[in-house]
Amino acid sequence: MSTSATLPQPPPDRVAELQESLAEILARVQAASSSTTNERHATLVAVSKIKPASDVYACYNHGQRDFGENYVQELEEKAEQELTDIRWHFIGTLQSNKAKNLAVTPNLYSIQTLTSPKTATALNKHLPPSRPPLNVFLQVNTSGEDNKSGLPPLSSSSSSPSDLVDLAKHIITTCPRLHLQGLMTIGSLTESLHSSEKEVNEDFERLRVTRDMLQGVLAAEFPVVEEGKEKEKWGEGGRLFLSMGMSSDFEAAVKAGSDVVRVGTSIFGARPKKGVTA
Repeated sequence: MSTSATLPQPPPDRVAELQESLAEILARVQAASSSTTNERHATLVAVSKIKPASDVYACYNHGQRDFGENYVQELEEKAEQELTDIRWHFIGTLQSNKAKNLAVTPNLYSIQTLTSPKTATALNKHLPPSRPPLNVFLQVNTSGEDNKSGLPPLSSSSSSPSDLVDLAKHIITTCPRLHLQGLMTIGSLTESLHSSEKEVNEDFERLRVTRDMLQGVLAAEFPVVEEGKEKEKWGEGGRLFLSMGMSSDFEAAVKAGSDVVRVGTSIFGARPKKGVTA
């Protein structure tokens, strides 16, 4: 078992740079959280894709515990240190044929990009029975862009069956090793870049409305249990979490009600294209 003293570390100037950036982002997340009515502060997931494991460990030594990765293989490699209190969040596209590898990754805390019953079933099959249920977020394509993954959001004007509702019910009824934690979105670049200029980010608002509607459906069919009586089938206290907001718009996301923000570039710096070396 690794300890912070034995983890590989980047050069001292890089450590200082990372810790300064992390401290700044944490302060901004806390400030944005304090301006809302949300009882809990938003969780910062530091997204380290394509950056070396030593960058992760430098932030870990500075107190950061939640980290996100986009690629299964990269997450597997970085999780080899098996730090007991680190929490890994998978935020990349997940296909069912990768579910087996991901399911046995040490300290996997959540998967935020679930979009199909097939993948949910595969995860449920391969998760070790000894671990607590894995938190999952359903990815919603709030912008409707063809290049974005995710299920369509819910709308009060639509009466047709919903893939999102069907997937949520599938997880609750047939995947006991999964825990439906919430919804996640990657909004449009246009909305993100203008988040500080607009009162309402349409993608964030669309996800919030979708969450509220899904909560209503689930509460009617799977009532919230009294605390301590039995394990909740979904969310926490009858509430689904929202994961929205990245480097360019995380403060606006927190103010719009996000429970989780995923920040990479503002902490670790710009990323080279995968497979390209300097």
